[in-house]
This record gives sequence, C-alpha cells and structure tokens, in this order.
Amino acid sequence: MATDGTNWAGNVTFSAARLHRPVTVDELRGVVAGARQVRALGTGHSFNRIADTPYDLVTVARLPRVAELDRGRSTVRVSAGTRYGELAPYLHRHGYALHNLGSLPHISIAGAVATGTHGSGDRNGNLATAVRGMELVTADGELVTVGSGDLPGSVVSLGALGVVTALDLAVVPTFEVRQRVYEHLPRAALEEHFDEVLGAAYSVSLFTRWRGRDVEQVWLKQRADAEPIGDLFGARPADGARHPIVTMSPVHCTPQLGEPGPWHERLPHFRLDFTPSAGEELQSEYFVPRSQALAAFAALDEIADRIALVVQVSEVRSIAADELWLSPAYGRDSIAFHFTWIADEAAVAPVVGAVEDRLIPLGARPHWGKVFGIDPALIRAQYPRLPDFTALTTRLDPEAKFRNPFLTRHLP
Repeated sequence: MATDGTNWAGNVTFSAARLHRPVTVDELRGVVAGARQVRALGTGHSFNRIADTPYDLVTVARLPRVAELDRGRSTVRVSAGTRYGELAPYLHRHGYALHNLGSLPHISIAGAVATGTHGSGDRNGNLATAVRGMELVTADGELVTVGSGDLPGSVVSLGALGVVTALDLAVVPTFEVRQRVYEHLPRAALEEHFDEVLGAAYSVSLFTRWRGRDVEQVWLKQRADAEPIGDLFGARPADGARHPIVTMSPVHCTPQLGEPGPWHERLPHFRLDFTPSAGEELQSEYFVPRSQALAAFAALDEIADRIALVVQVSEVRSIAADELWLSPAYGRDSIAFHFTWIADEAAVAPVVGAVEDRLIPLGARPHWGKVFGIDPALIRAQYPRLPDFTALTTRLDPEAKFRNPFLTRHLP
C-alpha cells in the first residue's frame, strides 16, 4: 500500500477506516478477533479492489521474518509478508531454489499465492503450486494450520479464509539460468511451431504491442545445463539488452545475452534492487486453455488496432495445469494473455471489454488481481469446484468476516 493510501499503480484508493500493522502474531490475532470485517493487504500489486474493505485492512509485512529450511521434507517455512526477492537469495545460499518466479520479485509470497499469480513454463505450475502447508488466523482470532486435505481449496483463496501468517514451500536444488532475447518472430512461424516456441526453454515469454504481424520479442530463460538454443524459426538474437517495453531502457532488467546466473537473477524480468514506478500503468490478464491459444491470437488480431492504441506491451506465457480450486489454471494447461495498459481508465475500459468479448467464448479466466469486467456468472461457470470452496469458506468463516464487495460480487 502506498503512503497515500493507494495501491501500487495508484488506480485504487483504499476505503478502509483503519490500517493495522501488527508486529507479532498475537497482535494480529487480536486485530482479527476484534474486527467486524477485515481484509489482508499484500504489497498492493493488485489492480482492482480485491483487497479493499470499508472496515479494517491489515498488513503482515511487519511480522517477524521467518525462513526455516526443512531439508528432510525439501521445504522452507517463510513468513507470509516476505517478498520473493528476499527469500530467493537465502535459498540460493543454502543450495536451494523455488521452481518458478513471477516477472517481479517485489511481490509478497502470500499475496501472489492467494491470487494465483504465476511465472512461465510449459512444465511450471503457478507460484501457489509450491505450497505444502499454511498457517492462518481465522475469524475468531485462532491460529490454525491448514491440513493437506484442505490445501487445494485454501491456497488460492483470494483472502476469503483468513489472514495467512506463514507458508511451507517446496524447494528444489538450486540451478543456473541463461537468458536470451530474440526479436521479430514471424507470426506464421509462431502459428506453425507454437509448441516448439513455448517449449524452447525453461521459461518463455512472448512480447507484442499488436502492431504488425511479428512477435516483437521472445524472452528465453534456459537452464544453464541445457543445450544452447540456436535458431528460433526466423527470429534473430538481440544484439544487446532489451526491456519488454521497447521504448524503455533495459538498465533495470535481469541480465541477458546468454550470461549464466542464479535462477532468481534470471527468472524474473526485473531486478529486485529496482523499485517499479507507480501510477504509470493498468494491467489485465486472461488464461485460455492451451488448445485455444491460436484461436485467441486470431480473435485478438481482429481488434489489434484498438489494442495498440492503449497498450504498452502484451506478454504471452504458458502455465502448467494444477488442482487448486480457484487457480486460473485449474484443470488445464493454459496460455495467459497479459496486457500492460496505459494509465487511462476511460480509454482502456472499452478495449478491455472488446478483449473479453473475444476471449470469453474461448473459456478465458481472468487473473483475480487485475482489471477485468467479465460478468461474474460467466467467471463462476469456469470453476467446477466453486461449490466446494463455498462450503470451505462457510466452515472457516461462518460470519463472513473476510468478505468484501469484490468477493460478494464474484463469489457470492
């Protein structure tokens, strides 16, 4: 939350009567027990009102930092407010890694997990798929451990079950990655070799501004122990470092040009020591079944001229299927179409609607933390385990203490 009471982008001003910053778990328990309604706030990187409430907001950013490795279980216990960029160097120093990271290392672990936030890779599930255990404060102030049987419904929970204090994450042996950017991949080549392009590296991102037929950039993040990539179906290696937004300096981007480095210094697009600017963008994102990816490209081509007027850049990534009930990748391998818009809500809103009109028939699910306007009934129809999630929220939060207008609208 910014110092002026807004989210990171500045497009949401929180309406909460109070913001609590507890420094102990016991203090947090008291805040939750005494609140009429309460919502947890992460690092404020959501672009809608998923975290807002007219009553009490609480941040866990000041709770004591925890990072405890369990080598026998190959897990790490970490405090919920920890940012990925803070945890990653600790893991690397001890010989471990996470399987995936988002494009920004600045986001909090609990916030990213709760909204189904993700990185990229054909075989990589979103960040929440690493969760092996959770600890949270429920409506009556009780500190509870979520059992393994409840994890599929509790991990991507949109903050509806309680305030998470700690998570156990699966870890893997540390590894190195080399990153290369290729430019001007012909769309015909992408359409003919789609699976090969998206599977060319451990993590792959396509960037386009919807101007012309080429994909302007392909970012390949390849494990350093894999065979180097040569030709990429007509795209050419960049002759220097690049920023996803071609008009911006790459000085804050992670190292490219094939230089090997630790996983956490290559999988994100941006360096931890770079604080992203606020108020300069809006974001939307839609997950479509992988089988519909080329149909989605074709549908968006129909309005490419409208998109190009208000988009800074669009990123396309693959995410492996998972079994987390409210994950946008639940039950299906997915291709995510991400849009970084200009910071003009009036100009962007009708284009968002046009994008949704074309992607909804293809089974699109919106990212829970970004800008979207899809009819909530259409969203709910995409989640077959929603009745089970409703039962879980009723059991853990019978008085709806963690509800807010966003949840009431989308998950009544």
